Amino acid sequence: MTQSSTYDVVVIGAGPVGENVADRVVKGGLSAVIVERELVGGECSYWACMPTKALLRSSAALRAVQHLDGAKQAVTGALDAAAVLRRRDEFASNWQDDGQVDWLKSAGIDLVRGHGRLAGPRRVEVAGPEGAPVELIARHAVVVATGTAALLPDIPGLAGAGPWTSREAAAAKHVPRRLAILGGGVVATEMATAYTALGSEVTLLARSGLLAGNEPFAGELVAKALTGAGATVRTSTTATAARRDDDGVVHLTLPGGEEILADEVLVAVGRTPRSEDLGLETVGLEPGSWLTADDTLLAHEDWLYAAGDINHRALLTHQGKYQARAAGDAIVARVTGATLDDRPWGKHVATADHRAVPQVVFTEPEVASVGLTAAAAGKAGYRTRVVDYDIGSVAGAKLHADGYTGTARMVVDEDRKVLLGVTFAGPDVAELLHSATVAVVGEVPLERLWHAVPSYPTVSEVWLRLLEAYGR
Repeated sequence: MTQSSTYDVVVIGAGPVGENVADRVVKGGLSAVIVERELVGGECSYWACMPTKALLRSSAALRAVQHLDGAKQAVTGALDAAAVLRRRDEFASNWQDDGQVDWLKSAGIDLVRGHGRLAGPRRVEVAGPEGAPVELIARHAVVVATGTAALLPDIPGLAGAGPWTSREAAAAKHVPRRLAILGGGVVATEMATAYTALGSEVTLLARSGLLAGNEPFAGELVAKALTGAGATVRTSTTATAARRDDDGVVHLTLPGGEEILADEVLVAVGRTPRSEDLGLETVGLEPGSWLTADDTLLAHEDWLYAAGDINHRALLTHQGKYQARAAGDAIVARVTGATLDDRPWGKHVATADHRAVPQVVFTEPEVASVGLTAAAAGKAGYRTRVVDYDIGSVAGAKLHADGYTGTARMVVDEDRKVLLGVTFAGPDVAELLHSATVAVVGEVPLERLWHAVPSYPTVSEVWLRLLEAYGR
């Protein structure tokens, strides 16, 4: 017999996005249940943000010491790969979700484990690991927050070669001697950085350049650094065939017939929505598709919402959590009859998805960006001026690291005299990004930015240098 329960809101997916939606609606006085078929905490906690950044942090700290005279003489050993993997395991909570489950209970959010799928308007059926199926009825809203999975390209033999995806790379129990990586985006470049530092012979094959969505200089600096660290970076190519032989060696065939040999191959060429078995057909939507949502994250009729990567707006955990806050508050407003603030930058919308998405790529060097690139701004029809500055010439950067190499760029809307986008590429630039995000989101006029005086001597002085280069 099917068990049935009714809640105000049913959320499918217990990653950071689903957790945040449920938390907002419960704080707004509604009841909520989350359905999760894997680990509570989702991709970010166990196979993406946290474990991958733990893999990268130790090598970044070692690199910082090695680039500072007086400190580098104290470094007598290499990176301890086993210790790095142990630390990574701790940040992934050893792939146990007890702590996250306890948080759900403390927040007043119910949890149903199993695979949830729509069974018609406001109805979700859950096939649990054991016992009778569960039917969940939503009085007001169902929120889909199921995220994405790694895209596996249609390369002959690749699936049978047992490739790594981002999950296997993040959770690997060993460091392969030879690692081939297909792709040139964030996952590909970060894992190339991490595994090169851990001792793998890394070969990265990118169909175009690296970090193609960023300013061109960012990918160029990362490619140069990877090559300098011992990795092989090959652009404008990819594999045309793959096979794993009886000895476990992966053979990748390139367009000209050349073979690349590797012990593991990581496929990092994109993401696909986790919606293929979500019951979308029961409400007139296409299985396997992205769930397009408006700025309040409403995706279908007046009850189905899509938050996070599943809606393809901005595939980043922090943007998904931002969307979750907007969606949760919008649901509460609609249920309680409160005024829905759906103006641009209003309380119940995710305007930043279009104009001010911040992102850090934790490569060597780091790449931190927000807003539009110069190319994107031009394509959007803005009249712009682009200002670049060598971060390494700033006094604070010279103190930070010997031979600091990096570039800062701001893209100025010449009609309104505000920033459309900012990019920093260089060692440890991640912490510069939020100031840029505030400037872009707040549309702070350049004449006012002159009064935001950076402390001396810090790397943040690059802000002053950018304004000076622009002129007053």
